[in-house]
This record gives sequence, structure tokens and C-alpha cells, in this order.
Amino acid sequence: MTASPASVPLRRPGSLKRRQTITAYTFLLLPLLFFLIVRFLPTLVALRLSLYDWNILKEVQPYVGGKNYSRLVQDAIFGKALVNTALYTLIGVPAQIVLGLGVALLLGKIRALQGLFRALYFAPYVTPIVAAAWVWQWLFSPQFGPVNTFLIWLHLPPQPFLTSPGQALATTTALVVWQNLGFQVVLFLAGLSAIPRTFYEAAEIDGASGSAAFWKITLPLLNPTIVFSVVTGTISYLQLFTQVVNLNFTDQGGPLGSTMTVALYIYQMAFGRFQMGYASAITVVLFVIILVITLLQLRFLTRRVDY
Repeated sequence: MTASPASVPLRRPGSLKRRQTITAYTFLLLPLLFFLIVRFLPTLVALRLSLYDWNILKEVQPYVGGKNYSRLVQDAIFGKALVNTALYTLIGVPAQIVLGLGVALLLGKIRALQGLFRALYFAPYVTPIVAAAWVWQWLFSPQFGPVNTFLIWLHLPPQPFLTSPGQALATTTALVVWQNLGFQVVLFLAGLSAIPRTFYEAAEIDGASGSAAFWKITLPLLNPTIVFSVVTGTISYLQLFTQVVNLNFTDQGGPLGSTMTVALYIYQMAFGRFQMGYASAITVVLFVIILVITLLQLRFLTRRVDY
């Protein structure tokens, strides 16, 4: 004997939605706790340490209040590291976005061996950073580097590159851009594939040129991809460390501090001089800088585009 439809209890939509919400938050609880422990707890600890003259070689860790922060204003090396970090960001982020978008547009126009070209561009991104930095150091070596050998072959004077205060930062930036280019290409290829082809067909029927279609269709609809690329790229450059250390391992920070970054200076203060309190103050300042810049970028770069 089967039950009539009227006798089957119906679930209320509100009750089902509430259970789905509870289930979602339950599954999100564990990664949220992990994120809080790994990210926010160290930040709070660093904020506390920044208020002390914390040195692991001393038995007493005196409270100094804002002394570590006032010391930053008078620290010429920190100022140099801050300027260098800003230059890395201002040069590297636009360069990798422009190159990544350009390569993605070119790859979108070819059909033969497209997968091979994607793999070749993406290979540097998955290459260990230390290995890439050491190979880059050999390539631009003033005495034995293939780059200078090629310049001599062209009857051009050899360049000091990493040993020159005027060229070291640009050379380091070139390494970071080269290594991140593959990720940018894949990112923009995904963004380009999400744009409906009907938009371009309608623009072609209306007589729009290729450049007009790029500025009126491609670029506006790539805004979410560009914003993501700018934000993640900026955070990466503001935290630049591994490439700088391994490009000139015997002279970390480059000639006359020309490649010094804020992250590298934190490392030197904390594990070179054991001044954990001062290093924590620099860490807090860097955290605030990254947070403010990220919020500003999300606020002013995001554009709403209605299909």
C-alpha cells in the first residue's frame, strides 16, 4: 500500500537552507581555525614582541613600548629596503601583467603546438626558486656569464649586472618577472576563454577594428583577472626574499644594499643580529603596508561589468 502524496511530509525551504548553511560552516570551521592559528596568531605574537627589546641572547627582555617603531624612522637601511621594495613592485607588477597578457593573446591565436608553448612558458614558474636564482646568477656573471659573452660577440661592452648598484635591482626584477610570467599567461588564458565569442562577432559586424575590440571588450571583461593579478603580484613583490638572497648569496642585499628588501632586512635583524623585537616591528609595519595597499587596490581597481 503506497502513501498518498498528501501524506508525505514536505521539507520547508527555510529549514533546508538553514541546514545547508550549518553544514557549510561546519566544513569551513577546520580550515578557518588553521588559518587563524597560522596567520593571525603569529601576527599578534609579532605585535607583542615589537613592544619589547627582545633579544634571544639576553635573559631579560625589557618593555620598550614604541621605541622600536621610532627607531625605524632613523634607520637608513630600512629606508633603503623600503624604497627598493617599492621599486621592485612598481617595475615588476606592471611588467609581468603586460607581458603575460601579450603572450596570452598571442597563444590564443595559434592552434598548432599550443600545449607545448603553454608548458614552456609555465615551466619557470614550477622551477625551484633557488635553482632558478643560481642559474640566473651564472648567466649574468661578469666574468663567465653567457650574457656577457654574447655582448662581447656583438662588439658591445660587458656589463656588471649583479655586481653593479645601478643594475642589480633591475636584474633581480627581471628574474622575478621571468619566473612569474608563466602563471600570468595561464591566468590570462583562463580569463580570455571566459569572454563570450558573441561579443567579438557583434563588434566585427558593427565594423569595429581589432584594437577597438581589445579596449572596449577584452580589457573591461578581463578586469577581475587583472585585479587578481595586481593584488597577488603586489603582495608577492612586497614580500620578496628568496630570489634576492640566492642571486648574491655572499653579499645578501647586493652591492651597497641595492637589492635589499624589507623581508630580507627582517631576516637579517631576527636571525643575524637576534634582535627579535626590532624585526617584529618591521614585520608589523610591512603587514600594515600590504593590508592598506591591498584594500586600496580592491577599492579602486575593481569594476562592475554587466554582460
